[in-house]
Amino acid sequence: MSDATATSPPVVDLEAGYVMTIAGRPVTTAATLPVVNPATGQPFAHVPNAGPAELDAAVAAAREAFPGWRATPIAERRRRLKAAADILEAHAESLARLFTREQGRPIDGAKGEILQAVYWMRAGADLDLPVEVTEDTPQRRIEVRHEPLGVVCGIVPWNFPITLAVWKITPALLAGNTLVLKPSPFTPLCTLKLGELLVDVFPPGVLNVICGDDALGPLMTTHPGFAKISFTGSTATGRKVMEAASRDLKRLTLELGGNDAAIVMPDVDVDAIAQQLFFGAFFNTAQICVATKRLYVHEDIYDAVRDRLHALAKAVTVGDGAQQGAVLGPIQNAPQHRRVLELIDDARANGLTLLEGGPVPEGGYFVPITLVDNPPDNARVVTEEAFGPVLPLLKFRDIDDVVARANDTEYGLAGAVWSKDVDTALDVAGRLETGTVWINQNLQATPFTPLAGHKQSGFGVENGLPGLLEFTQPKAIYIPKQA
Repeated sequence: MSDATATSPPVVDLEAGYVMTIAGRPVTTAATLPVVNPATGQPFAHVPNAGPAELDAAVAAAREAFPGWRATPIAERRRRLKAAADILEAHAESLARLFTREQGRPIDGAKGEILQAVYWMRAGADLDLPVEVTEDTPQRRIEVRHEPLGVVCGIVPWNFPITLAVWKITPALLAGNTLVLKPSPFTPLCTLKLGELLVDVFPPGVLNVICGDDALGPLMTTHPGFAKISFTGSTATGRKVMEAASRDLKRLTLELGGNDAAIVMPDVDVDAIAQQLFFGAFFNTAQICVATKRLYVHEDIYDAVRDRLHALAKAVTVGDGAQQGAVLGPIQNAPQHRRVLELIDDARANGLTLLEGGPVPEGGYFVPITLVDNPPDNARVVTEEAFGPVLPLLKFRDIDDVVARANDTEYGLAGAVWSKDVDTALDVAGRLETGTVWINQNLQATPFTPLAGHKQSGFGVENGLPGLLEFTQPKAIYIPKQA
């Protein structure tokens, strides 16, 4: 095996071409895909467009590497993951600039994601696989061990391309699996560079990074060489992934959409929490699965909350993330941009009251921050996940009623309750049908805490020990004791 600490990390060359990493080697294809800067709407780079041959090669490389990686002690796998985190940290500045060009998020937020991924990889690498003893008697001992599955397929979305890649890389490799990782065709660049940077950290074939157009995902989910699929994306696509995986009973982890509700009780200090409410909905231009998508506000403070959020919306700078002063960037891609604009047009056509924020640049995939003033519960802007800067504000009077309204959705990813009375908030939190609830905070996660979607927001678990165990299969060993 290569020594992950023997040489200094390679340098990311933003001007160089982009290659896939298969079996520890750079791979290109004759066909390429353009990568568009969402702040301009113009392509600025091209990447390989993998097909069946490249996918087969990546799976074969991962299968060949699996026995050796599985046999590698977990302490060594942990050491190499931490070496990978060191390399990622060393290139945070240059990767952040590239991140902003392909994803659109302003540079400070882009660097924040890189450093968050560094922390997540280090912390996740410290988890351990338990050996559980379910019986220990004079006659026998029963141990339950957790063994790797084999070759894992990781499919990463465009909204958090590095963090969510690390959420797959770290547990998959720590558990002893090998991985074929596919970034979104909208944001492939940083992930491809990550594959290049880590080529000397892991043995060839342990971590393979490929990219391609919309045809590549279905090729991966139906490929017989994968033992597991870890997918993050929309619920609609998640259903297709699950159907494809059912053909040969692949293991699944699906982190899917959300239409997350936040409930604001009448005892809050509006001025003290307004900014938290605002960025809980609009950070990353609201392109977060666990962002607040429906904000229920008690009627006693509704007008104050609405007016304070509207003032923030008018004051915040929306623009090219590469330019100084931008706080929020564009929608990441053209199809999502069209979907968000269509949702706003539908609200306007149905006579709903829209409160817009400040002006946005022309060109690129920009959308004004838009608040919808107390729409009916059956409005599309309430029932559908916008995944863009559109937030319905809804009045409520009765706690039982607002809990029922918050739960009236096919989704169940996250939610939030805001109140000075933590006991009351805790009672409401216990009644929300979601995998995560925040009290007087939002958008929080830790590497040690499981993230799981209820209803159609997901299948399986990410993060924490339960998330690590998703990349393993249990084996019970019955050990007799000598008389």
